[in-house]
Amino acid sequence: MRILIIHNEYQHLGGEDFVMTQEMQALEKEHTVAVYRPKNKKGLAGYMQYLCYPINGQESKKIIRKIKDFQPDIIHIHNLHYALGPLFILHVKKIGVPMCMTVHNFRLLCPSATLFYDGNIFLDSISARFPWRAIKLKVLENSYLKTFWTSFTYWIHKKRGTFQQIDRFIVLSEFSKRLFERSNFGIETEKLLVKPNFVKEITPNEPLPSEAFVYVGRLSEEKGILPLLHAWKATQHHLKIFGTGPLQKEVELITEHSPNITYYGFQNKQVINNHLVGSTAAIVPSLCYESMPLAVIEAFALGVPVLASNIGILAEMVVPLKTGMLFDPHQHSSLIQTLNAWKALAPLEKEQIKKNCRADFLAKYQEGKVMNELLAIYAEIIHSSQDKKI
Repeated sequence: MRILIIHNEYQHLGGEDFVMTQEMQALEKEHTVAVYRPKNKKGLAGYMQYLCYPINGQESKKIIRKIKDFQPDIIHIHNLHYALGPLFILHVKKIGVPMCMTVHNFRLLCPSATLFYDGNIFLDSISARFPWRAIKLKVLENSYLKTFWTSFTYWIHKKRGTFQQIDRFIVLSEFSKRLFERSNFGIETEKLLVKPNFVKEITPNEPLPSEAFVYVGRLSEEKGILPLLHAWKATQHHLKIFGTGPLQKEVELITEHSPNITYYGFQNKQVINNHLVGSTAAIVPSLCYESMPLAVIEAFALGVPVLASNIGILAEMVVPLKTGMLFDPHQHSSLIQTLNAWKALAPLEKEQIKKNCRADFLAKYQEGKVMNELLAIYAEIIHSSQDKKI
């Protein structure tokens, strides 16, 4: 199979870039893969990219040339924001190459991309004809201009029927699928297919056993790191934190005065996995709707239970007393009660939960299984496209 992947890289590489690269590498083992991968720029060049966001004819021409040279059987789109923009989808449709798109976030529904604002879930945009309230609140990077221009870009392409030209949308969970179904995005339910992310098998080289809990992730508001730390200060449990982000200084200040919290900053995967596999549990305190948190999958791959927020997909992935526990991230008392309840579990019960986590990984998030699901989606799209031509 000849597969063309189209992915707009962010200035600072993140989870979406990681997931796309993993899938690409897995596909290259047995298929011919090409990638078209522009990157968001800084300064004046970035401003011009963003200005062209709704109608980027130059990128559309480059993509069409790439398609004519490569002759793909299918095109897999990952990210459009913002160097690419959606216009090229209309041009690709005229050529007749089938397309699918993985929905890594919620930008198609709201300019925030996270359905999060001011410490809480923000769902106003998913049913609005035009997201004026989101613009008024500056939900994207606290900017009227960026929130408006992103809103306008997706609004005008919904009006033009651009997204109707995509054959299938790959959402990462049933939760995401339900959000799209209840929104005004206007895509038929049969076009929404569920396929989770995967992580490769993890083999720690020097496990570090401890009774500590571990947080791995971006240090940002929507990840719930500050409420977590403020609640943690009232406990005697040990917490290890790995990651960087805009709230790093605040995290460092809190940890300096909290002997039971250790901040490790940025570390490579091997170091993190050594700490994670030896921990009592991973902590995922997100305040936003996650799409498919790799932190949970990576913990499950190591047989590590997860204590997570009881919202969105986290409440689907983490089953209380089977693969971990859930807590209300807005209530300090809920987190503290959950930590104490976890610590009070009998060793045999914890061991069974660890086994359940590993089994869940193998059943749902293992590379071979997920890639087979993706290839089945490709085959179905190509077959359906050929039927339409007959």
